[in-house]
Amino acid sequence: MTDTPHPHYDRHAETLNRALTAITERGYWSAYPESPSPRVYGETAAADGKAAFEAYLGGNFPLDQPTDGQSIATERSPFGVELNVAYPHATADQLVAAASAALPAWRAAGPQTRAGVCLEILDRLHKHVFELANSVQFTSGQAFVMAFQAGGAHALDRALEAIAYSYAEMTRHPGTAGWEKAAGKGDPLRMTKTFHVVPRGVALVIGCNTFPTWNSYPGLFASLVTGNPVVVKPHPRAVLPLAITVRYAREVLAEAGFDPNLVLLAPEAADEKLATTLALHPAVKIVDFTGSSEYGDWLEANARQAAVYTEKAGLNTVVIDSTDDFAGMCRNLGFTLTLYSGQMCTTSQNILIPRDGIDTDQGHKSFDEVAAGIAAAVGKLTADPARGVELTGAIVNDGVLERLDEVTKVGESVLESRTVEHPAFPGAVVRTPTLVKLDAGDTATYSREWFGPISFAIATDSTAHSLEILRATVGEKGALTAGVYSTDEAVLDATENAAIEVGVHLSSNLTGGVFVNQSAAFSDFHGSGANAAANAALTDGAYVANRFRIVQSRRHV
Repeated sequence: MTDTPHPHYDRHAETLNRALTAITERGYWSAYPESPSPRVYGETAAADGKAAFEAYLGGNFPLDQPTDGQSIATERSPFGVELNVAYPHATADQLVAAASAALPAWRAAGPQTRAGVCLEILDRLHKHVFELANSVQFTSGQAFVMAFQAGGAHALDRALEAIAYSYAEMTRHPGTAGWEKAAGKGDPLRMTKTFHVVPRGVALVIGCNTFPTWNSYPGLFASLVTGNPVVVKPHPRAVLPLAITVRYAREVLAEAGFDPNLVLLAPEAADEKLATTLALHPAVKIVDFTGSSEYGDWLEANARQAAVYTEKAGLNTVVIDSTDDFAGMCRNLGFTLTLYSGQMCTTSQNILIPRDGIDTDQGHKSFDEVAAGIAAAVGKLTADPARGVELTGAIVNDGVLERLDEVTKVGESVLESRTVEHPAFPGAVVRTPTLVKLDAGDTATYSREWFGPISFAIATDSTAHSLEILRATVGEKGALTAGVYSTDEAVLDATENAAIEVGVHLSSNLTGGVFVNQSAAFSDFHGSGANAAANAALTDGAYVANRFRIVQSRRHV
């Protein structure tokens, strides 16, 4: 293992050190500006990025990596834009063989060099952030600003966070140590000990359709910086963002003197099940997955040769007890339900409200008035199509549309979902959120996940009853987020205790510009690993430390 830092480490050491400080302080910090303003990125950055994105459309993606000669084109944009990008296909054995051959030199490079090269990859991606944002927008259905922020700047922040945690864990122990032990009247026993950071092996990242970069970058960079080559298997409908990522990663690796096959793209043909083949490959030792609970559970049960990190589905829940800002509460929840048409793994689904109503700064509000207030906030945000679509984006897949149809047959509608014509993209599939009233007894309906712009206002016997439901549903099915509104400290404390018991992150009394379904890198943990919705957290020590092992050697002096 070399101790000589690569020039990339020297170049980015300040950024790394600031990130190392940030993960310990847990305050606000970001390395990558989230505003796509020309004042931040320059007058031509947006146009240049869009042109770069459009240059990919209808052609063969420029990626020089092992291939079996086939080309794969599977993407269909939620905005109705023709993508038709073809990607080089390779078999699982080809990908694993190429990645395995690249491992030894990368392992020998050492933590500092690997960190420096990974930070240079992030820097290169940041230079192409508008290109990346356009690719996220047109494959995921996110509106542009959200795609720029979540798919670009925030994804890069999460990647940097993963690198910082990984570097801290890799350097927790010294690389070498002198050991001396007294041995009676004779000379002391003296040894030199060396501690090698040894990667587990080939890593597999299985991407999702909704957040192809944000959800993939932490695992990708945590594995890469700890010495593991990474095979990136995108969702068939969101290949381009990860193809761009792989392209620039390979470019930086080659320039830095390493085998570019340390990062490989694995697009799959229809019904090929390449993810499953790779996940069970004996040489694949790490799997990162975001997606359905069914497949995540399967990976955890069957990819026994690998360390498996999953983010799945859950029943994100809000408990409403009382509020001193009824209008602010409704606005905040309305925005939460509207953003990206609820197609976020953190969006609230179950809103628990006492059937006798709640006390507010506007007087007592009945259950129906609370539900109507939230619905009105959603309605206001989506009333003007031109403005509304910049929040809702487009519907990512047919499964969401099927659930929107199915939910019309349950409960009582407070707000119906509407079809909206996108003013800029006539082929876009846009639906506004729906809010449905249920009773606490309708367990079969609200105890399953309804991914998409679907939420339930659930009438409970009391706030204590609401907390029982939170414990039961989240305890069984998991959740990534929970929220509570109350003016009673005892209720806030009781909800926090319930959240701790079921391992879900809790937000209290959000009425301003912070929303329950958004999390900030370097400060907020995403997922806890403490309930069924995810077996890992983005990002903590447990997420990175098992991606390598310390192997020591010792010699007598």
